[in-house]
Amino acid sequence: MSAQWLRTPLPALPMTADGKPNLTAPAPKAADGHPDLSGIWAPNTATLQDLAVGLSGEVPYQPWAAQLTKERANGARGKDDPAAFCVPGMPKLIVLPYPYKIYQLPGVTVILYEGFTTFRQIFTDGRPLPVDPQPSWLGYSVGKWDGDTFVVDTVGINDKTWMDNAGRPHSDALHTIERYHRKDVGTLEVTLTIDDPKAYTRPWTVNASPSRLILGQDLLEYVCTENNRDVEHLAGDGRR
Repeated sequence: MSAQWLRTPLPALPMTADGKPNLTAPAPKAADGHPDLSGIWAPNTATLQDLAVGLSGEVPYQPWAAQLTKERANGARGKDDPAAFCVPGMPKLIVLPYPYKIYQLPGVTVILYEGFTTFRQIFTDGRPLPVDPQPSWLGYSVGKWDGDTFVVDTVGINDKTWMDNAGRPHSDALHTIERYHRKDVGTLEVTLTIDDPKAYTRPWTVNASPSRLILGQDLLEYVCTENNRDVEHLAGDGRR
């Protein structure tokens, strides 16, 4: 379709003997010697949208959080999900089934998300996380390297959103830790830790499943508020 960015120029990549991109070659390096995470990545949608799919064991709910999750699953059917009104929040943004684009720059890593046409800034210039942040939809993020793994700490996320399509809640005390490891040219491994003592009895970690490198295409515009027909179909009584 003419509206899509197709057949875009390929980045400089190692090639196989038959002239195709070698996606199993070692991960590229940035100028500072760390792995270069830059590129367009497609999450594995088979294990997304429900964080518990990637969890070993049970979700360690506080009682109120368990009850609210149950109510949302059995009754609301997404009617009250802020994402239905085009507000994704965190960490739901990183488990949506849409591609995202990483720009790894000196002092900051920027992630553009096709879902909701949203961006994040992850600062790597040495600044600390704010002590008393003004709550925001995506929070405040800083990043650092742990060997070849990029670790992102985020705080200051408001409590107005769901964490996933299953309706799991969080409080204003939520602290997320994302870990990005580029296994090779074509594979980006991602794990997510939820640390929210008001909503969960202990931190819990899920494997968000590997993302794969997208070649020959680019992100598309996604304006959720334009002609949004979802809300009228979310009945709230168990019906779609």
